[in-house]
Amino acid sequence: MLRVVDEASWQEGIDNTTLDCDAVIIKATQGTGYINPICDSLYQAAKSAGKLLGVYHYASGGNATAEADFFLDNIQGYIGEAMLVLDWESGENAQWGNPNWCKEFCDRVHARTGINPVVYVQNSAVDQVANLTNNGLWIAQYADNNPMGWVDSPWNTITVNHIMHQYTSTGRIYGWSGNLDLSLFYGDTNAWLAYAGAAGQSVPTPQVLPQVQPQVQAYTQPVAQTDGTTYIVQPGDTLSGIAARYGTTYQSLAAINNIADPNRIYPGQEIVIDGAATEAPAAGAVYYTIKPGDTLSGIAACYETTWQWLAEINGIDTPDLIHPGTTIRVA
Repeated sequence: MLRVVDEASWQEGIDNTTLDCDAVIIKATQGTGYINPICDSLYQAAKSAGKLLGVYHYASGGNATAEADFFLDNIQGYIGEAMLVLDWESGENAQWGNPNWCKEFCDRVHARTGINPVVYVQNSAVDQVANLTNNGLWIAQYADNNPMGWVDSPWNTITVNHIMHQYTSTGRIYGWSGNLDLSLFYGDTNAWLAYAGAAGQSVPTPQVLPQVQPQVQAYTQPVAQTDGTTYIVQPGDTLSGIAARYGTTYQSLAAINNIADPNRIYPGQEIVIDGAATEAPAAGAVYYTIKPGDTLSGIAACYETTWQWLAEINGIDTPDLIHPGTTIRVA
């Protein structure tokens, strides 16, 4: 079994050389006009670290053959070493609900490369890919939206053969401070390479895995070490959030710990608090992870407070500039 992260342009700044995973699948294209500008940099970093690789095309529901050609024309250097994936979702997809579109796309990829692409689809829409008998399925099914790390046996009520299970979109692992999609690939390195079309590898038979009932994993905000002088960064932490809980500023923590970029801290990193803290972590504090489209004023309204208070307590100097994936204190 392999631990897999999928990435797109909003993960700019992620370090795939240190990311805690076995494989990375990167968005390459969408429709017939979008090319991920950081696809190759993400790809080469993961490759340099010895990680297994994949690239995906997000379906827009235009001409299926044209989209397949656009995808292949822009990933020429990856074919034969990276798993090729069709991302079949409802958003911005004019052909959602049409199973023939996926088959036409996959048939075109196979005709040009001899490789059967893997198809990503949500569990509730597997009927839309039922006619794909030669393609491995990567199925998304989440137990909840709570932050979680790697899980060996996540909730699974999938009843069709599949090779990979995306079990959360709020994954928290070492190497990135925000949310990530986490998946498990049910095979070994040779199986992955076989799906990528590597020479000499045979594609294994997909299987239906034993069903696993939901096991909601509570995510509790971390506390400092017992001596009160240092703090170990946890998934979802921000320097401003840590500073707020200890009654100091992120600038002070950055200076004490020689942190050049306060926006980049990593789970497992030790932060010296001694000399900056003036109070213990706030009891009963509530935290929120910023999502795309959020504004500080909108978050404040939801929690019946003011954006000024949120900015002050979280050490936010520019209230108009907040970043998805950042966790802030809201109460």
